[in-house]
Amino acid sequence: MIVLISNFVLMNKNIVLLLISILFLTSCKKEQKTAEAAVKMQEFVMNISAYCKADNPDFLVIPQNGIQLAFNNTNIEEGLNSSFLNAIDGFGVEEIFYNGKYKVDSERLNMLQQLKTQKPILVADYVKDDSNISDDIEKNSSNNFLCFPRSKDNYYYTRIPDFVINENINDITQLSEAKNFLYLLNPENYNSKNEYLNALKATNFDIILIDLFFNDEELTNADIESLKTKTNGGKRLVIAYMNVGSAENYRYYWKNDWKLHQPSWLRKKYAGYKDEFYVAFWDTEWQHIIYGNDASYVKKIINAGFNGTYLDNVEAYYFLYNK
Repeated sequence: MIVLISNFVLMNKNIVLLLISILFLTSCKKEQKTAEAAVKMQEFVMNISAYCKADNPDFLVIPQNGIQLAFNNTNIEEGLNSSFLNAIDGFGVEEIFYNGKYKVDSERLNMLQQLKTQKPILVADYVKDDSNISDDIEKNSSNNFLCFPRSKDNYYYTRIPDFVINENINDITQLSEAKNFLYLLNPENYNSKNEYLNALKATNFDIILIDLFFNDEELTNADIESLKTKTNGGKRLVIAYMNVGSAENYRYYWKNDWKLHQPSWLRKKYAGYKDEFYVAFWDTEWQHIIYGNDASYVKKIINAGFNGTYLDNVEAYYFLYNK
């Protein structure tokens, strides 16, 4: 009986050791893939920037989230990645001080405090309780971050706030001159393009960050030019949102027969966003959709007269292989 128990314990110990080995190897493989994907995303962003700035040296390229890419090997301890920093004009980030409730993302905040001496920082926090908006503004302002606090009814960037932070009449010709910004991604509250454009025109935000499209209609050069003057007469920047890390099935480029893994670079469902799929962004077909030719997404943005583009989901390099 004692021999049987000893054999059972030994067998289970070996199984545990085997499982630990498998988990360790899996973790190492995942880390390696993530590191390789980070390099590919850095290259992707830099190539988009090079393409845009070859057309217009003043065109702004602002990645959203994925700020780890600004550091060598995505590690703050290894110093800044100068090639990446030279290719971009600012950083956009979400949920630094508030993610519903007050919840400081200390790791990313530490990174941003290093990066703010290099580039302007645009923060879009989600503040459920309106009484905390002033606190969010103060915390961002004390760090010299531009702030766009989204209230409970504005999680999906559907509403123009009824106030402007640090409103001014200055002409804004570069990102570093801006004191505030508007992030209006989804125009679902507007019944027509004219109503939408008029609502944007009637504001004094230094930067307007919007989509290239009103519903399925591309905004024209005349539309964008009409938005470049604030109500108070000062000039402002108009920036176009573009998703580079995930494909959206309502975009002009989407084909009816596409689904997960068809084409093969549609890699993973985007949790919480049923219309999006993380992509193998290094795939030539996806990159051809985004930049490098006259039919590409960013070329449409350039032709429409935007001052720059806001690259969303650059952190896809991480979420392709991690939760």
